[in-house]
Amino acid sequence: MNLIDTHAHLDDSRFEADFDAMLDRAAEVGVEAVLCVGICAASSAKVVHLARQHEMIHAAVGIQPNSCAEAQPGDWDRVVELVEQPEVIALGETGLDRYWDYTPFEMQQDYFDRHLRLSQERDLPVLIHCRDCDDDVLTMLRDARLRGPLRGLIHSFSGSQAMADECLELGLYLSFSGAVSYTNKKFGPLRDVASSVPADWLLIETDSPYLTPHPLRGKKKRNEPALIVHTLESLAALRGCSAKELAAQTTANARALLGIGGEGRGAGG
Repeated sequence: MNLIDTHAHLDDSRFEADFDAMLDRAAEVGVEAVLCVGICAASSAKVVHLARQHEMIHAAVGIQPNSCAEAQPGDWDRVVELVEQPEVIALGETGLDRYWDYTPFEMQQDYFDRHLRLSQERDLPVLIHCRDCDDDVLTMLRDARLRGPLRGLIHSFSGSQAMADECLELGLYLSFSGAVSYTNKKFGPLRDVASSVPADWLLIETDSPYLTPHPLRGKKKRNEPALIVHTLESLAALRGCSAKELAAQTTANARALLGIGGEGRGAGG
């Protein structure tokens, strides 16, 4: 069973003490690739460095909406320069966030627009963060779609069925994290959406070190790529298919979007 974790923050300091062992655990459960995602210029440079050191890791570079206000002059140019590195196969994470109040919303929109335009110019998938702002994100995606095709995914999808339907119409994949395994009543609508997404538009991720899946939620101090199997099993149960079948489908989807080959770095880098 092969798996691809389409979103993880392995540059987080919580992984420093056992980094190699963490990757070994991921490989033992079938994880063949992890997309390591930057949240600022410095973080983006670090994930590129990690990707150079570890064949399993691929890099996405960008400035996350909650980090935009901290960006220094020249940071965006650094991200654009990093796109030229062969380890970089995606942009992000980017998007919009009304839950936190770290960055003025107009600034978030400016940086989201930059990522979308760069994605279209370079034909690189874009990883989109959306928290409590479905309508705002859709407005910008509709505008971007008028310029040309969109390639990318909604990371750790948490939106409504209507949001899911329009994102699919726009040509975006939906990626589900450990939240889809939570059985609290408030996650019921998310689980309903996850059960109905067309199989060929479905992806899975950990968002490590965050969103540890059930049944380890609250028991582990951090999430890590090896724990993606719990998200896989929960999602397979929701969809009435086997974990093996779902692993094959989501891995094929990730390869198609990200250009990750079954061997080596594949077409994406």
